[in-house]
Amino acid sequence: MTTPSPLAVTLAQMPALAELFRLFLSGKHLNRVAEPALWAELEQREADYVALFAALDFDLRLDARGFAWFHSGDASSNIGKISRQLALLFMVIFDAQANAGKALQRFTDWLIDSTWLIDVYKQQQDLLDAEGLNPDALVDLLDRACSLGFAVREPVGWRLLPAVCRYLDHFEDLAMAAKGEGEEVDAPAEDDMALDAPDDEENG
Repeated sequence: MTTPSPLAVTLAQMPALAELFRLFLSGKHLNRVAEPALWAELEQREADYVALFAALDFDLRLDARGFAWFHSGDASSNIGKISRQLALLFMVIFDAQANAGKALQRFTDWLIDSTWLIDVYKQQQDLLDAEGLNPDALVDLLDRACSLGFAVREPVGWRLLPAVCRYLDHFEDLAMAAKGEGEEVDAPAEDDMALDAPDDEENG
């Protein structure tokens, strides 16, 4: 009788390994609220998953707010059109909700429908037109956000998922930096939006 190796024993205790690897490798974020069973599996054996992916040269990050992703230390290689447009989309959504007096940290409660999205477009039309984002393009972009784990489709619209905290954190950093310099926060420049959302060419 052959004794299983320690690695084989460990892998046998990670039944979701293949599914998680495919998910993260595609550039998607895992959100606890959207995929609770998969999150529970990851959280239960977090150290094993982090160590195994690290051995494969992937940096798995888990955020206590309930999301995880493969982090890229070389952000510049992954900054693409989709990342910049997602940053702009989330920024105008948060700006519109702030103007409406909504609590920004409760963003996962917001139901975003097409009618409200058109209102947001009208509020920021010059900014969005400059990026080639008309109302139809915003709908396509939100669907793209769903495929990356930043949003989820609802029967009448979309809801943002906790992974959007990555962008919200960055907006708050930019706001703090601008406040320190006595400037207003403008649309995020490409170099400012160094998140590792994959671009269209990589994952279209």
